[in-house]
Amino acid sequence: MKILAVGMNYIQHNKELDGALYKPEEPVIFLKPDSALLKDHKPFFIPDWSQQVDYETELVVRICRLGKGIPKRFAHRYYDAVTLGIDFTARDVQKRMRPQGLPWLLSKGFDGSAAIGDWVEVCKFKDVQQLNFHLDINGKTVQTGYTGDMLFSIDELIEYISTYFTLKTGDIIFTGTPVGVGPVAIDDHLTGFIEERKVLEFNCK
Repeated sequence: MKILAVGMNYIQHNKELDGALYKPEEPVIFLKPDSALLKDHKPFFIPDWSQQVDYETELVVRICRLGKGIPKRFAHRYYDAVTLGIDFTARDVQKRMRPQGLPWLLSKGFDGSAAIGDWVEVCKFKDVQQLNFHLDINGKTVQTGYTGDMLFSIDELIEYISTYFTLKTGDIIFTGTPVGVGPVAIDDHLTGFIEERKVLEFNCK
């Protein structure tokens, strides 16, 4: 099982991250190891080696069949469910690495850094590219997103990723975070919603 993730896929988040509105020429893809996966509402343990761990709320897609070199027009056949996920980022580590051109792995791929909620079959939604989602911390909404604002759509991402990686059943794709990322703290309670459906809930320790 692969955990694939997309960076800089919402233009306002790009301004939040780098101070400018821009669209990358191609999707920015990175990987997380399987030990990063956090599911079943288990708690997230904030690592003691980072001074700032940020939440990044994202729609997550589940791959349901083997595919390589998938054309965009057929991409919808290769995923069967979505959920909400948190791409936890050790922001202080990332800020130290990016100016040096170093890989993001330590800041993005540490244990528990890919939290996911309960899967919802795509047939439950009229259009997965027109979904609203949001994250609440301690009962207060801290981040909202709309999948129609993606710079690269889900189907475009699948076409691009499958050019380089064979997608296998059970692989998951974090599709990028909108503007509004921020830090988590011990004892925070996180709940995530797709439309009005709560799919994600866990505590930080």
